[in-house]
Amino acid sequence: MEIGIIGATGYSGNVLYNLMKQHPQVTAINLYGHQQDSALRYLDEEVPAFQGERLPIRPFNPTKIMQENDCLFFATPAGVSKNLALPLIDANFPVIDLSGDFRLKDPADYLKWYQQPAAAKSQLAQAAYGLCEFNQQVTKSYIANPGCYATATLLGLAPLIIEHLVDLKSLIVDAKSGVSGAGKKLSSSSHFSFINENAWLYKLNQHKHIPEILQQMQLWDSQAQAIQFSTTLIPITRGIMATIYAQVKSGITPNDIETAYQKYYQTAPFVRWRGTELPMIKNVTGSNYCDLGYGYNPTTKMVTVVSVIDNLLKGAAGQAVQNFNLMWHFPETTGLPQLPTFP
Repeated sequence: MEIGIIGATGYSGNVLYNLMKQHPQVTAINLYGHQQDSALRYLDEEVPAFQGERLPIRPFNPTKIMQENDCLFFATPAGVSKNLALPLIDANFPVIDLSGDFRLKDPADYLKWYQQPAAAKSQLAQAAYGLCEFNQQVTKSYIANPGCYATATLLGLAPLIIEHLVDLKSLIVDAKSGVSGAGKKLSSSSHFSFINENAWLYKLNQHKHIPEILQQMQLWDSQAQAIQFSTTLIPITRGIMATIYAQVKSGITPNDIETAYQKYYQTAPFVRWRGTELPMIKNVTGSNYCDLGYGYNPTTKMVTVVSVIDNLLKGAAGQAVQNFNLMWHFPETTGLPQLPTFP
């Protein structure tokens, strides 16, 4: 297969290119920019770590892209694919979009959380939300890859919500992320002098991944109305830890919790249920795994679930490759690292 990537010079795009370069079913990778009239650039000039990868980054042209590729990836910031992808959607061309532009089904939600107009509702309806463990049967040609915080949170929450084990009004998520989650563009919060030996709680109850989390929760249980969600930047390069707190319903036992997580993840190749062993970010760095563990307080009747992922892999490029494998009926693990980078 030949695949195309738009946005290969960003962090998620870097990792995606690296993965697809080693994918046994991919024979060629074509790179494209965001604009139709952009000057020709080369990958190794834009990403010095990729010295020797003398691939041209050509201007965006949807007709040529569909002629030259079997599938296209958008690894672009929000606001790009909603303007570029429409000819591809109209042609039912296979696309996997790592941005947030097609995750939300209600244009009003996108306008509220992203502060810009959304794609048309009819076009949003053409995209499937690609949380892989719960979207195994790919029936649409456009896959909206979930956000990194959303992936860690939803995989941690799913068994509790689907099996109705907790009081939905009690849900609290305290999520922490490394600096690469903010992308390659420099900002004051990504300066070494700002984040080193520091922790910064940002976008309290305002993070863009909140509406997609709630949207998926409501598909699992229509009674879900809200979630208390905080995000903290910590001084590591990559990784997310989502700590989830919830009040269990009357009569629910630790055994019920164990049974629920085993039910949904026992055969999932990239979710590792650790039971009462609480995972750490180093367990998953450099891998496509989501590790889950829990604790239960019999006095307060609170369950704490810890979910960790590598934000650039399971939270972005790795899950995109997993969606690619599901879309094209390859083994789900094809082209993805089987072990984390450790130590």
